[in-house]
Amino acid sequence: MSDKGGTPADDFPHGAGNPARSALRAAGYTRLAQLTTVTATEVLALHGVGPKAIRALREALAAEGLAFAGE
Repeated sequence: MSDKGGTPADDFPHGAGNPARSALRAAGYTRLAQLTTVTATEVLALHGVGPKAIRALREALAAEGLAFAGE
C-alpha cells in the first residue's frame, strides 16, 4: 500500500469547498487548528475562499472548541 494520496492533505471540512481547501493548502495551512492563528478576514482574502467557506470553517473550528484569531 502506497502512502501517495493515501492520507488526507488536510483536515478541513468538505463543506468549505475544494477551491477554498486548495487555497488554504497553498497558503501553508493543512490543519484546522492552524487557523486559530489568523483572522477570518485574512482567510477570506485568499483567492478561492468565500463567505460559505468561512462559515464552514468557523463551524468546524467551534466543534473543536476553537475559533479564528480574535473571535
